[in-house]
Amino acid sequence: MNKAETQYPAQSGSTFAKGIFIGGLLGAVAALLFAPKPGRELRSDLSDKMTTVTDRTKDYAAMVGAKTKDTASMVGGKATDLAKTVTAKTSDVAKTVAESKDKIASTAKQASEEVMEEAVKADKDVMNAARG
Repeated sequence: MNKAETQYPAQSGSTFAKGIFIGGLLGAVAALLFAPKPGRELRSDLSDKMTTVTDRTKDYAAMVGAKTKDTASMVGGKATDLAKTVTAKTSDVAKTVAESKDKIASTAKQASEEVMEEAVKADKDVMNAARG
C-alpha cells in the first residue's frame, strides 16, 4: 500500500474506479479506431458511444449531487440537534451553579453565625475567668 492509499483510502478507491472507467473508454475508442469500418460508419459509432458516455456521466453527476445534498441535509440536522443539546446542557450547568452558589452562601452564613456565637461564649468565659 502506498502513502496516498494509507492517508486517503476512500480517495484511492475512487481513483481506481476512475481509472477503470477511463481505461474502458480508451479501450472502446481504440477498438473502434482499429476496426475495419468505413469512415462514415466509424464516425457514427463514435458519436453514439460519445452520447452514451455523456448520458452516463450526467446520470452519475446527478446521483452524486443527490447523495451530496442528502448528506449535507443529514449533517445539518445533526448539527442543529447538537447545538440544541449543548444549549440545554449549558442551561442545566448554569442552573446547578446558581443553586450551588446559594447553598454555599447559606452554609457560609450559618457557619459564620455559629463561629460568632462561639466567640461570644469564649469571650464571656474569658471575662468570667479573669474576674473569678
